[in-house]
This record gives sequence, structure tokens and C-alpha cells, in this order.
Amino acid sequence: MAEVITGEAVVIDVPCARFPSRAVALAIDVAVQLVLLVGLAGVAVAAGAGGGLDPAAVAAISLTVTMGIIVGYPTVFETLTRGRSLGKLALGLRVVSDDGGPERFRQALMRALAAVLEIWLTLGFLALVSSLLSAGGKRLGDIFAGTFVITERLPQPRGGIAQAPMLPPALAGWAASLELSGLSDTTAETARLYLSRYYDFTPAARAEHGQQLAAAVAAQVSPAPPAGTTPPDYLCAVLAERRTRAQARLLAQAGAGPPPAAQPTADPGPAAQPAGDAAAAAERVAGQPSGRPSGGPPRPVPAHRPGGFHPPR
Repeated sequence: MAEVITGEAVVIDVPCARFPSRAVALAIDVAVQLVLLVGLAGVAVAAGAGGGLDPAAVAAISLTVTMGIIVGYPTVFETLTRGRSLGKLALGLRVVSDDGGPERFRQALMRALAAVLEIWLTLGFLALVSSLLSAGGKRLGDIFAGTFVITERLPQPRGGIAQAPMLPPALAGWAASLELSGLSDTTAETARLYLSRYYDFTPAARAEHGQQLAAAVAAQVSPAPPAGTTPPDYLCAVLAERRTRAQARLLAQAGAGPPPAAQPTADPGPAAQPAGDAAAAAERVAGQPSGRPSGGPPRPVPAHRPGGFHPPR
């Protein structure tokens, strides 16, 4: 794994490709290029013999074709497929920029030009030495271009595909009273992506972005969560309740039966008991008292047990 700082200053862990998989992908690409070289060289020689071209012209055409295949094939292929050649597609690899973005044309061209020296002229010796000495497994072309190779096709974890956020049992009573009409689809989708990629973030970035997302959701949802609720648990509860209500509406519209009995009550409600501003709600999510009056008697909630959030691995 390697740490990548994105353009938004988010630090994530990405799986660097191992040398054996890169070697197999390179062998596939070299085999394809050799087949193209032999085929096009035969066509050039036949055209030269049949068209009466002199040996110098045949040599010039052969050199042009050779460089076009050696340099042009990886450059065009990786640019059009955003960092994937035929070999990388077969092995589930991809070339990305050092900031985690897609590979660009100039980077693909730099890698292809460097490959002439480190792969073709030295039979891969320089590429092997550079990959072994580099912490990220970079060859010279990656160092010059500012790229590295990652593994996109990872083994499926035991838990299978990541499941939707589950409602923590300790927050079930509070979640039933939520007013979710102000929660935008964009905010909800951002929170869902954060939970689905929870372990892709470093611990520091995980905590920071959890607090930011919890504050953004708290500004659109009321009432505020019970004191001591962690940001992951809070986001899970909100998203799970939102999904449950959406499913209930779909069932009701389809005439499949009445919606579930657990619905928001109308007693204090958001109109009679405001949730406060985003800063106060964020402080309560973080487990810190806001110091503001609640505007009414506190709503009884079940005791919260920390550690209820179990993000997908």
C-alpha cells in the first residue's frame, strides 16, 4: 500500500502493483508488440520488394514502423484507456499519477520513451533494478513521468460486496424521530461513499472527514444525535433510516401493504424543538456539549454503546 495525497488534500491508501503481476503484464504487452513488429516488418519488406524501393527507403520505413509500435502502442493505448494496456487489463493493473489522478498523454509518452532504454535496449534489466530499489515499485519511466502502477482487481473480502449502512440498535429510537426532508441527495451520497471507503482513508483523514460530514449532515437533519455518538454511527443511523423510509414509500405506492409502524412522532418535532445550528450539532456528534439550551425537556433516548459502527472491509 502507498499513501497518495489527492488534489483535495485527502490522504488515501492505494494498493501498489507487485512486481510479479507487472512482469506478467509487461510480457503480454511485449508479446503483442513483437507480433505487430513481425507482421508489419513483413509487409514493409514485401512492399519494398514489389514496389522497387531501395534498401535505404525500406530501412527508413522499418524504423518508423518499429518506433511507432514500441512508443506509439503504449502511449495511445494507455491514454485512451486511462492508464491500461492490454497486459494491464488482463492483470487488473492501472497507471495513475502520483496524486491519484488518471494518467495523461504526456505521462504515457514519457513512460513509453523511457521503456525504449530500460526495457527494449537492456532487456528489462534497468526496469528490474529500478523497481526493486523504488519503494513504490517504480521503474525509470514512472519516476520521470510522475506515475506509479496500482492494482484495481483486489481479492474479494470474506464479507463479499459492501452492504448498505446498518442502523445501530442503540440509535433506533432516536432515528425514528428524525426529520430528513432537508437532507440533500448530494450530502447523503457523500456520506455513503465515505462509509463504503472507510478503510481506504488513513486514521487521521478518516476522523477529520467523518467530523466534517457529520457536521454537514447535522445542518440538514434534526434533532441532533445523543451525546457521545460517533460520526460513523451517526452517519449510519441517518442513512439507514433514510433508506428505510424510502423503501416504505415505494411499497406504499406499489400497494404492497402499509408502511412500517415505526414513523416519526409529532410530539416535540422539529417545529417545536429546533435542532440548533450546525456547529452545536457537530459538537454533540463529537461527544462534546454545546453549552446551548435545548429549548425544551430532553427527549429520552436509549443509552448509546460506542463502537457500534462496523464499516465494510
